[in-house]
Amino acid sequence: MTELTEKKPGRSGGNGRPIAIIGIACRYAGAQGPDQLWEILRQGRDMVRKVPADRFDVDALYSEEPTPGKLLSREAGFYEHIDKFDAEFFGLSEDAATHLDPQQRLLMMTAWEALEDAGLPPKQIAGSRAGVYVGHMHNDYAARQFQRGLDILTPADVKNYRSMLSAQLSYIFDLRGPSVSVDTACSGSLVSVHLACQSMRAGETTLALACGVNLKILPDEDVLVSQVRMIAPDGGSKFGDASANGFCPSDGVGVIVLKPLDQALADGDRVRAVILGSAVTNDGASSGALLRPSLEGQLQTLRWAYQDAGVSPADVDYVEAHGTGTPMIDPLEFMALGEFIGKGRSKDEPLLVGSIKTNIGHSGGASGLAAMIKAILCLEHRQIPPSLHFRNPNPAIPWDKLSVTVPTRMHAMANRGRPAIVGVSGQGLSCVNAHIVLEEAVSPRDTTPMPDVRPQLFVMSARTDKALYDLARQYQLYLEAPGKGSELHLRDICYSTMVRRQHHECRFAAVIQDRSALIKALARFLKDGAEKRVSLDPEISQSDLCDSLMTLATRYTAGEEVTEWGPAIEKDAHFVPLPTYPWQLASYWL
Repeated sequence: MTELTEKKPGRSGGNGRPIAIIGIACRYAGAQGPDQLWEILRQGRDMVRKVPADRFDVDALYSEEPTPGKLLSREAGFYEHIDKFDAEFFGLSEDAATHLDPQQRLLMMTAWEALEDAGLPPKQIAGSRAGVYVGHMHNDYAARQFQRGLDILTPADVKNYRSMLSAQLSYIFDLRGPSVSVDTACSGSLVSVHLACQSMRAGETTLALACGVNLKILPDEDVLVSQVRMIAPDGGSKFGDASANGFCPSDGVGVIVLKPLDQALADGDRVRAVILGSAVTNDGASSGALLRPSLEGQLQTLRWAYQDAGVSPADVDYVEAHGTGTPMIDPLEFMALGEFIGKGRSKDEPLLVGSIKTNIGHSGGASGLAAMIKAILCLEHRQIPPSLHFRNPNPAIPWDKLSVTVPTRMHAMANRGRPAIVGVSGQGLSCVNAHIVLEEAVSPRDTTPMPDVRPQLFVMSARTDKALYDLARQYQLYLEAPGKGSELHLRDICYSTMVRRQHHECRFAAVIQDRSALIKALARFLKDGAEKRVSLDPEISQSDLCDSLMTLATRYTAGEEVTEWGPAIEKDAHFVPLPTYPWQLASYWL
């Protein structure tokens, strides 16, 4: 494997600058965050279940056969907490939060988490020419409002236009670049990624949030697609299987933070994966019908994406497919991938093609980001999880002529002496196709814990004391084995808390010698409460450095905006991921 170093534009003759993915956050069925999503994938879990009663009465709508006004399935993939929001954190009143589309609310929290994952305090990018691109399909909360009666609409409901999905994020974070809400149906969030990359390649923006969102509050559109048998009656996507009979609708929110690779490396960002190239196309009239997907159109998308990336299809290690599990789309997708990427491969080492929709359902406008986040996690873990429900290969797919297969167990990515390459595909009912080419990011940094040789300054903050206490508990779990912080240098953790986090009103600081002292300081804070805002490790010997760190700690907890941390920053310290903000959630629902 090669080290993550600055690259010339295009890995092997591509058309533009590589783009770094530096932050990820998400909410999908059964998963709040990439770590939980990876556990679902790794364990091969199916998160589809019966539609909960707080969405709609699915039993009253169910029918075994396509019937006007009825649903073909009782099951879907749901994120359970779509009503929960931290209104105070974002400065919204209870009434304003209640009227606001929960898609916007969840995007706000997820975008904040993605920026934290990237180590980008929102204040640092406020006023910048950063772009926001949001793929979406539905506007159920607003539609629900209209159904309640036109006489109860208020001026606040204007904020629920679909164009506000991107506008709200641009406003909350004060981002001055392009702000675009994209509806190309199911490919919308991958199209958002493509547009964000093109904007950065053109020099229009230097940072972007690429997002996708989908919440199933009303059954209306699922009733419609039930009439044409696009919904799987038994629930779940059976991608590539002979029993494939439709997709399973689901919720989802995904956000990734993008920056040109050369700038990300210069800024010391953690690069989670690299976008080498992409393509967005439409089938045009090649299929002979507006809503019918086209083999020719999909082949063109793949050809142009890998040309843009400067990557040979033979170098692709895995493809995360659109993968709906529908009788019409599956054969075309396998044939396109087999003809273009699988061509020339031996039957003993076929191209692996999987779909996250078999785990969490089809999250519409957020489905492309779900696929992309899975692909990033596959690259980070160098593993390909099983695709579910593949038992009897679909006879409509010419498997004997295509060197492709669906993984049904965990596969380790082969070590080919280079970073791994993964492709991500998306298709829309609008016949808009998208394909993203990703490369593994291999960091040369040594993350092995080493003995602590000097005092460190640790800081944390929140909007309220309750949130600060919750954050302290998160840090305890983070620092103790098997928490992520137990495997990281203390100097990097402390550096990240000072330089790579937004600082809020309620604060705590500790001067400590080692990790165990920090864990004890957090325990004392949780026991003693707000009276103990500054903690000094009693085992530290007095020194000029210790005095300087205590001065910084006192200034910080007094509410001063510290911009120069001086002696607190140890040479060679770099950003590492920290616990995310502890939201103080309440239910807001009309």
